[in-house]
Amino acid sequence: MKEEIIIAGFGGQGILSMGKILAYAAMLDGKEVSWMPSYGPEQRGGTANVTVIISEEKISSPILDAFDTAVILNQPSLDRFENKVKPGGTIIYDGYGILTPPRRKDVKVCRIDAMDAAAEMKAAQAFNMIVLGGLLKIRPVAELEHVMEALRKTLPERHHHLLPMNMQALQKGMEIICQEG
Repeated sequence: MKEEIIIAGFGGQGILSMGKILAYAAMLDGKEVSWMPSYGPEQRGGTANVTVIISEEKISSPILDAFDTAVILNQPSLDRFENKVKPGGTIIYDGYGILTPPRRKDVKVCRIDAMDAAAEMKAAQAFNMIVLGGLLKIRPVAELEHVMEALRKTLPERHHHLLPMNMQALQKGMEIICQEG
């Protein structure tokens, strides 16, 4: 098993954190991982992406030209990465940030309305965990208990009171992925 994932959107959407938590959780699952963030100097509001590779075997290079799965949270990222998903791969996108949905017919396309779900939960900061939950439903590359452990280890202790809300967000993402689109 080897899964090559790109998560892309605007800085401030929790892109890098999502990738870090996913990589950490896969490591706790006993898998080999690579986490390679990329962002412009403007960070918040600029574009950001992270490449995560999860494998049963050693990873030879963190540099990728094509991906098994793309999680896309804004139109510029969709424009940049849609054609870099391997045939038979998966594109997951948030309906809020995309004006022109993916058009590929040779990949699985799943819409997740994470921004709307975060608003319903009255927890805007849970947006990225909703998206991560959707990703894990479609591509179960890490155990949910390990995702929560990774979150516990990466989240500052002063924010540990938010762990139950993050668990709810992960579950919400699993529920709403691919309902439409």
